[in-house]
Amino acid sequence: MLANITIALINGVIWGLIMALIALGLNMIFGLLHIINMAHGALYMLGAVAGWYVIEITGNFWVGLIVAPLLVGAVGLVIERGLLRTIEDQPLMTIICTFGIMLAVQHLALMIFGGTPRRMAGPIAYRFALFDLQYPMMRIVIALISLALMAALWFFINRTKYGMWMRAVVQDRDMAVALGIPVHKVYMWTFVLGSGLAAFSGVLAAPIVAVEFMMGREVLIMAFIIVIVGGMGSLEGSVVAAIIISLIQGVGSLFVPPAMATVFSLAFMIIVLLIRPQGLFGE
Repeated sequence: MLANITIALINGVIWGLIMALIALGLNMIFGLLHIINMAHGALYMLGAVAGWYVIEITGNFWVGLIVAPLLVGAVGLVIERGLLRTIEDQPLMTIICTFGIMLAVQHLALMIFGGTPRRMAGPIAYRFALFDLQYPMMRIVIALISLALMAALWFFINRTKYGMWMRAVVQDRDMAVALGIPVHKVYMWTFVLGSGLAAFSGVLAAPIVAVEFMMGREVLIMAFIIVIVGGMGSLEGSVVAAIIISLIQGVGSLFVPPAMATVFSLAFMIIVLLIRPQGLFGE
C-alpha cells in the first residue's frame, strides 16, 4: 500500500504541474480580459493533435513541443482578433462565442484526426526502479519542463516591460490607457500566450494520456475548478490548487473509482469556497 500511495503522490504532482499550466493560461485570460474561455480545453486538445501530427512528420518529440504551441497560438490570435475583440465587454456573448468555438474545434478534429484514440510515445524510454515497478523517466522530465516553463512565465510577468503592462492593465485599465499602454495589443498577446500554454500542456500530456478529439472536456472542468479554488486572477493560486486537487484525485483513485475521486475535488472546492469565497489566493 505504501508503494501505491507513493506512486500516486508522484503521479499526482506531475499531473498537477501539467494542469497548472492549463489553469495558468485560463486564469491569465480571465484575469486580464475577463473572458471565461470555454474553448480552452479544445485548444489543449488541438495542441496534442497538432503535436501528434508534427511528431509523425518529423519523428522528433521536441520539435512537436515547440511547433504545436506556435500553431495553436496563431489560432488564438485569429480567435481574439476575429471574434472576441468586438464582444470583449459582453461576458455572456464571450461565453457563448467560446463555447461555439469549442464545438467547432472538436468537430474539426473529429473529421481530420478521427475518433480513435492514439498514443504518443515519449522520446525517453528509460525507466528506473521505484519499489517493485519500473517508473518512466519521461514523466519526471515532463515535470521538470513544466516547472521550467512556470519559472519563465513568472520572470516574463514580473521582470519584463510587457509583463509590467499586463499587471498595469489588470490593476487599472483606464490609467494604463492614459499612460499610453497599448491595451488592445496586451489583450491580444495575452490570449495568444494563454492559448499557447494550453497547447504546450496538451503536448506534454500526450505521452501520458490518449490523444483524442474529446480529451479537453474533462480537463476544462478541472481547470475551472483549479482557477476557482486558487482564486480568480491569482497565478500562484492556480499552481497550488492544481497540485492539491491532482493529489486528491490521485490518492482518492486508490480507494474509489476515478469518477468518484472527481467528487472529492468538487467537495474540496466547496469547502474552500465556504471558508474563503474568493479562493485560496484570491483578493
